[in-house]
Amino acid sequence: MVYENPDGVMVGLEVHVQLNNLNTKMFCGCSTQYHDAEPNTHVCPVCMGLPGALPVINKRAVESAIKIGMALNCEVVEQTQFHRKNYYYPDLPKGFQTTQYDFPIVGNGKVVIEGEDGEHVVRITRAHMEEDPGKLIHMGSIEKSKGTLIDYNRSGMALIEIVSEPDMRSPKEARRYLDKLRNILDYLDVFNGDLEGSMRVDANVSVMGGQRAEVKNISSHKGAERAILYEIMRQKNLLRRGGEVVMETRHFDEARGVTISMRTKEGEHDYRYFPEPDLVPMRVSDWAPAIREELPELPDAKRARLISEYDITEMHAKALTSDIRVADFYEVVAAAIDPRVAGTWVADVLKGELNYRDLSVDSFTTDDIIEIIKLVVEDKVTEQSAVDVIRTILDNGGTPMEVVTEKGLLKVKGDVVTEAVSETIAENEAAVQDYLGGAEKSLNFLVGQVMKKTKGRADARQARELLVEALKD
Repeated sequence: MVYENPDGVMVGLEVHVQLNNLNTKMFCGCSTQYHDAEPNTHVCPVCMGLPGALPVINKRAVESAIKIGMALNCEVVEQTQFHRKNYYYPDLPKGFQTTQYDFPIVGNGKVVIEGEDGEHVVRITRAHMEEDPGKLIHMGSIEKSKGTLIDYNRSGMALIEIVSEPDMRSPKEARRYLDKLRNILDYLDVFNGDLEGSMRVDANVSVMGGQRAEVKNISSHKGAERAILYEIMRQKNLLRRGGEVVMETRHFDEARGVTISMRTKEGEHDYRYFPEPDLVPMRVSDWAPAIREELPELPDAKRARLISEYDITEMHAKALTSDIRVADFYEVVAAAIDPRVAGTWVADVLKGELNYRDLSVDSFTTDDIIEIIKLVVEDKVTEQSAVDVIRTILDNGGTPMEVVTEKGLLKVKGDVVTEAVSETIAENEAAVQDYLGGAEKSLNFLVGQVMKKTKGRADARQARELLVEALKD
């Protein structure tokens, strides 16, 4: 099936990735560990842009940019250069941003996502280095603020801006692209995506071949999907009424789920780019071979290897590799347990319980899940009881055997199950008659009653077999 894209939706994303795993900022020695600090305490003359302060390039930031480019299948340029992008905002104390213009460090890459009609390629135009501005804190909404506070702790943090072509055709594809990008960046270990401001999105949206509007500074993947959906509907409604979509910059109001016009969209000429006189051009192509050697196994390659090496399903491989911590967790478990069984328990059961509680896989230990799976494989507890053990440990702590003992979850067999079957048949005559009359679903009800009587400790398959055998008589 080929997706027709009936509304002519075109979405391009500019993703700003903060390299917060570095020790120092982009052009100075200020610490990057500012997130829990008092405002304006991680600043110096360089990141504040004071007269006479000279920048020095953070080499590790450049190496991280090259690494990101390689992971996105980009070409590394022979020579790269910084420029001054001139505009005044209160959160940019120098009056210009040090960024890259016509010599970005990498370009011409691609990311493959799951699109509306199968695998879909999103082209990467470029990725370039720049510095982060400070943070504005509005006293009230952005429209009706009584004042604005400025925290310059973030000013000068190293950023990589990843610019895509307008290849996404729906909010869903944009969300999947962001998820895939975050996944790749996590594998590279270049940033901590859980920190505030670590990944911010500008979305360029157009419909029906019209002008694009840019929605700035969206702070989450879900927010980006909602903002793009709203912007598509706004533009379609505007065109339907005979209006005209103008090129402008808009703000996404998370609380109301709407975009708000901020200003007309600037062009390149408005920024008066010129080469940064305090930073010389860099020749970085010679760095590439050594950095390529340091690249870790990336999500797509890891997924293919897990399928080949452990004989797990494509679905499980996708679920496991969507988070590098889960993938690493699984491989430890798979070394001790049948890999296919481990795949089911980690990808389906444990990950589902963690997601429900908004917890990471670090909240559980590989030793505990191995012990729980062994209890099931050795026929000591039922699968239902094993799930109960996982939930109890996540909610209240404890070890698997402590929970099993405390809750009496060891599997019951023989006479106990036979007695439960006899009681169930005697107490549910209507369901028995329905089953004997050909209503197979009544058997499921009876099995459920046996499980209830044994508090989930009976083997459901054995209970079914015993019921069928008893009802033959």
